[in-house]
Amino acid sequence: MEFRSLYYFLTVVREENITRAAEKLHLTQPTLSRQLMQLEEDVGAQLIIRGKRKIHLTEAGILLRGRAEEIINLVEKTEKDLLSDSKEIVGEIMIGMAECMAAHVLLPEVIQQFSKEFTKVTYDFYTGNADLIKERIENGIIDIGILLEPVDMEKFDFIRLPQKERWGIIVNVENPLTSKEFVKAEDLKGLPLINTKRAIVQNEIASWFKNTYDDLYFIATYNLLSNAISLVANGIGSVITIEGSFYNHANDKVKFIPFEPVLESGVVFAWKKHRTSSPALCKFIECIYHRIIV
Repeated sequence: MEFRSLYYFLTVVREENITRAAEKLHLTQPTLSRQLMQLEEDVGAQLIIRGKRKIHLTEAGILLRGRAEEIINLVEKTEKDLLSDSKEIVGEIMIGMAECMAAHVLLPEVIQQFSKEFTKVTYDFYTGNADLIKERIENGIIDIGILLEPVDMEKFDFIRLPQKERWGIIVNVENPLTSKEFVKAEDLKGLPLINTKRAIVQNEIASWFKNTYDDLYFIATYNLLSNAISLVANGIGSVITIEGSFYNHANDKVKFIPFEPVLESGVVFAWKKHRTSSPALCKFIECIYHRIIV
């Protein structure tokens, strides 16, 4: 399987049409068709179904699309990292971000300070939960990530931030709970709730609720708050989340109320252990240390 073939395949997937993809790649349609047939022969499976107007992916094609995107992103990132030399710090830093206060406030401050000295470094941002960001760091697709604990850090070096994230609930402003400064476990009985998708965090939340947890009514789970906040605004449910994730989603239809007793989670900057980091990433980590510790 050649790298070029993967690039051709992804172009066809994005264009959804072999003719348009061939034009974009400056190839003839028969040439591109032969490349696709060779790729299917290499992987031993049909990848696309040719329709009258556009192509459709088979299950094997869907799988290859995800893997091909990761491979091409990794190759492109490696090429950018190799541009760095001893005289000048250049390249791209891939940053994964959980929805938390560190991503909204601390990270922009670090980048602002870093960019003043290293003007030729660029950034690529990815937002996801800790499990997705961890996987991408392990695969070399992301350089450094902001992760919400609890998280298994065995394979990572990290900097733990001094500030913690406070847990609570986002409710519609018409919910009677908005009159409260804090909410307790018993206040949430019978309410339609939307919980985080991360199993390890669900366990932490269940421990906080104690015996009340079994009496709660969960209607959905979410990966990113942006997927769930509209449900709250429309009065469908209330979201269990951290205060920092609410930072960019606050509006006049919803309100965040912290838990009592307090439930908090730590936040870390993490990068892959035993991996040779690019000069740009090394300097960026130094900048984080200086901003947090010094």
